[in-house]
This record gives sequence, structure tokens and C-alpha cells, in this order.
Amino acid sequence: MATKGKQLPHERRKGETALSEFADYVEKQQALRYPSAAAASASNSTPAVDEHAELDDILNGLDLADTSPAVRLKELLLTHNEDTLAKLVNLLELRIEEGHGETVFEIGFENNGDSMGLSKDEWDVALKRLKEAARKVRADCQVLLTKHVGGEHEAESAAAEKEKDCSGKVLVRQHPATVEEVIETRIAVVGNVDAGKSTMLGVLVKGGLDDGRGKARVNLFRHKHEIESGRTSSVGMEIMGFDTMGKVVAAEVPGRKLSWEEIGKRSAKVITFTDLAGHERYLRTTVFGLLSSSPNYCLLMVAANNGLIGMSKEHLGIALALNVPVMVVITKIDICPPQILEQTIQQITRILKSPGARKIPIFIKNKEECINTATQFVSQRICPIFQVSNVTGESLDLVRAFLNILPHHGHYDAEAPFEFHVNDTFSVPFVGTVVSGIVKSGVIHAGDTVLIGPDSLGQFTTTTIRSIERKRIPVPAASAGQSASFALKRVRRKDVRKGMVVLPKVEQNAPKVYREFVAEVLILSHATTIKTKYQAMLHVGPVSQTCAIIDIDRAYIRTGDRATVAFRFVQRPEYLAPGDRLLFREGRTKGLGIVKSVGYDTNKPLNPENQKDAENGNGEGKGKEVEGNGEAKKG
Repeated sequence: MATKGKQLPHERRKGETALSEFADYVEKQQALRYPSAAAASASNSTPAVDEHAELDDILNGLDLADTSPAVRLKELLLTHNEDTLAKLVNLLELRIEEGHGETVFEIGFENNGDSMGLSKDEWDVALKRLKEAARKVRADCQVLLTKHVGGEHEAESAAAEKEKDCSGKVLVRQHPATVEEVIETRIAVVGNVDAGKSTMLGVLVKGGLDDGRGKARVNLFRHKHEIESGRTSSVGMEIMGFDTMGKVVAAEVPGRKLSWEEIGKRSAKVITFTDLAGHERYLRTTVFGLLSSSPNYCLLMVAANNGLIGMSKEHLGIALALNVPVMVVITKIDICPPQILEQTIQQITRILKSPGARKIPIFIKNKEECINTATQFVSQRICPIFQVSNVTGESLDLVRAFLNILPHHGHYDAEAPFEFHVNDTFSVPFVGTVVSGIVKSGVIHAGDTVLIGPDSLGQFTTTTIRSIERKRIPVPAASAGQSASFALKRVRRKDVRKGMVVLPKVEQNAPKVYREFVAEVLILSHATTIKTKYQAMLHVGPVSQTCAIIDIDRAYIRTGDRATVAFRFVQRPEYLAPGDRLLFREGRTKGLGIVKSVGYDTNKPLNPENQKDAENGNGEGKGKEVEGNGEAKKG
């Protein structure tokens, strides 16, 4: 094995380049587990050569309508009869369904991009008609941006345009009939220690401003030592609600924090923030929070006076590895000298444009840029950047406006068999054992009989869902893509743990768990070569467990290498499926990958030469392998 030393620059660049190539492979492999995602990702799979050309393609691809080309949108908006109103209602229903409860409707342009040539009077008629159709589908309309219409929503760039046709963007958001239908978007908040993550969440959620000494963050901390040190050490959760008109659901008294129940009942859209630790000491907790919460987006916080340092790069790398869209917020601009701020901006731009990231940085400076970028954020390539101050409140309104119209991201199949991943456990007085997590697929109802496991022997326990809560509000059911909590009957808290799964009880086949699995991996950074018997902490969704490499398709692997690797869990078997993303680390992140197959056949080694060496060197490993397989089969 090579001597241990610092990673050389050319090795680091090799790892960054390999990351961007590996991302395309992962997208194809994930279709094994989420077939519905394949079609959705196909439109974004072709890389554009020119950045501006790609933005044009994104804009053209935003047409969600499936209307006949014979009926023009202008006719539906301006013709007053029941037939055109019915067609407009059908179009609106389709767009709202595809937007998971909301859509941004553009008045003034046809689906193919042609201008309608609307006058001011025609614009007023079209908006009134759209509101009439929205009422039919239990939705409200909020004007986001207008051009040549006048008023408070007028775009700054409109004055410089030669064309004077009226146009605008309107947010149409449906009233949720029950709490089950509330739109949910999960955002993981990451960044280096002292970047202002908890402070900014405190300001966004409570509505007030910070005093510059951490006043806003105190209510977010869960432990006494966090309040004393001012540093987050656990995974914190906060929610922010928007009503159908896009207004933040807040208390009447400034500074008062609403309960989750109040926010959930008054909101049509809820943003769930996962506040993660920035200190390197708590990296394991942060990686667990990133993978187990299944975030739709990642919010990277960077202190203007420090730049992208320490764990910030590590967190950005993990977000890129998980293929989660990233937005950047530069904080503390009120205390940062202009030249230092400029250096930070240049550094962020350089890193985002690097081969490993391949992002297009877009700096948001006004409402028009904010709305246009938010509606285009369906592309993984775009990275919006905000510059804010939690003390003066500068640009915080732009962040709130952006979060309000952030489109739904993620692929979940409600028709597939039910699968729920446990990321936390509780013991609630007078209720019993409660597990929380994400519904990966399918639908579950209160009263259903389910299986939870695996335990240390790979076995599952039969239980019943006593009740279900979303955002601390009781609901009758939970469906794919939603975060929820289940109260379980006849299960003790000491018998459940993070990383377990809840599955439907079927008569024929019991769920299979595995101690060994084969994955395609990419080594991001490692100072030495990696061989069999190498051990590292492996994360797959909510599962965090030490794993040993038992086989590699070559003699060894090093930084930038892609390889097929067989892993074995050291402690207990786990429930896995092909297409699951994994991340392994020894201290800092060393590699990432995707599960290719579950189980491992010793009679078909990936590299026969490695097996010969193992048999000649030590027979003990083989005995452990048989024992591991035996435990897995019991499940």
C-alpha cells in the first residue's frame, strides 16, 4: 500500500472530473428503482454546450400543457363562453396536478412562446378570466411579475424593452382540502461552522431580525450545550408555511413563533428545513441528516467574511454526489468589507463552474431575477446565489419570494408497494413508540398492519399503525414523498432504531435483508490505495453502519477510480434495493456509489485473484461470510 500523505492537486482534479461523469451513470441506474423518474430525467439528460442556449431550452421546456394546438391560449382567456371556460379549467387542473398543487401561469405568451399582443384592457380581462377558472378548481391567483401593465409587480427591465405588449407571471395555488394535500418541500441547510445557518432559519421562521449576537437562533437549539456554545450538534427541524396567496404564515405579534400545528393548518405549502451541523466533529450527524431526510433541495450557507472554507466544500460535494439541486446564500454582508465580499463571490463562482460541479451561478439581485430563476430551477445546472444580512434584513424578502414559488422536485411513485424509511424514534407518553421518516413509495393508512425491521438477526416484527401525523397534525394516511410519523402498537422503543424500514405485511414472501451487496463506486479522495478488508462508515439513506470491502473488480482503487465493489455490513444485515445511493467515509467523505445488486455469491468473485489471496492468507473471513448469509436468510 502507498505511504500515507497529503493528496496531490492532480489527484484532486481527477476526482472532481470523475464525479461529473459518474453523475450521468447514477441517473441511469436509479431508473432501476424509480422507473417513473427515467422519463422525467430524460429531458434534462442532454448537456448543452452554451450556457445561454441551455437556459432557452429550459424556458421552452416549461410548457406543461397538453392542449390541442387548434385552441390558442389567448382565445381561452379572452373569449367569454362556457366552452372556453371549461377548456381553461381543464388546462389549469392539468398544470396544477403536474405541479403537485400549484403552477406558474404566464399570461401574454402562447405555449410555443409567441406573444399574444395583449393591451392593458385585454390583460385585465385575461387575469379576471384566469381567476374565475382558478375558483372552479379551489385555487387562488397571485400576480408575481408584470411587464407594461404597471403597478407594484412591474418588472424593472420592462422600461428598456421595445415591445410594449402586456404580459406577466401568475402563481395559481390550490386550497388543500386536508392537511394530507399540503405541498411539502424539504430543504437541507448546510455550510461551515459559524456560517449563520441556525440564525437565518430563526429569522425566516419567526419573521423578526437578529441582533448580531445570535438572538434569532436560540429557539432552534435542542440541547443546553448548543445554547451555551452557539453551535448546532444535532439534526434540527423547522417549518415555514405559505398560504394560497403566497404570504408567509406568521404570528400577528412580531417575534412570536407559531406552533407546527398552527402553521400546518393555515398553510397551502410548507417548507421543511433540516438544520444540520457545520462543525467537522459532527460530520456523521450531518451526513445522516442529508441522506435520511431525502431533501428536494440543498441550501448552502457561506459567511461573506470567511468564504467557502472547511466543511462547506465537503457539504457541497455531498449534495452534488446525491444529485440534489443547490442554492447558495452568502450571509453577514453587513459586517464584510467590499473587497472581501468580492473575493468570496469570485471563489464561489470558480468552484461552482469547476468540472466537478458544472453549475451556472446566477446572482439574484431583484424580484424579476428571483421569479425567473425560481421557475427555471427545474434544471440541475442552475445555482441561484443570494447575498443577505440577518441583522439589516437585506435581500431576505427575495429569499422568501424564491421559496414561495420553488417548484416541486423529486420522483415518488404512489402506485408502487409501500416503503417507509425510519430516520428517528421516540417514546411518547400515553401514545407509545413513534417512528418518523420519509414515505419512499406507496400509500399507508392508519390501522394498516405492517412489518418493521430488520433487527440484529435480520427479522421483521409485525405491528399496526395506531395513528399517523404530518407536521404534528393527525392525518388518516400518508403517501409517497411525504414526511410522516407513525405511532406503532405492541412495539417497544428499544426494539426500533434509525435505518429500519416499514413495509406492508404480505402473506407470501417475507422481506429479504442482506449483509452483503455489490455497488458501483467512485473514489472522490483518498491519500492511499484502497484494497479488500478496508473498512469505512457507510451511509445508505437512514442506514449508517461500518462496512468492510470483501471484493473489488481489480487489485486496488485510488482517487478518481470507478470500480465494482462488494461490501459487507459489520454489525447486522440491512434492507437494500438496487438503485439506492450510498456514501462512505473515513473521517471526511471518501467515495460515493449506487447499489447494483443485493447479496454476494462467493462462487462468482468480482476478481478471482483477490479471493485466492484471501484463502491463502486467512480462512476466518470466509467463516464470517457464511454466518452473515445465514443471519440474512432468517429475515
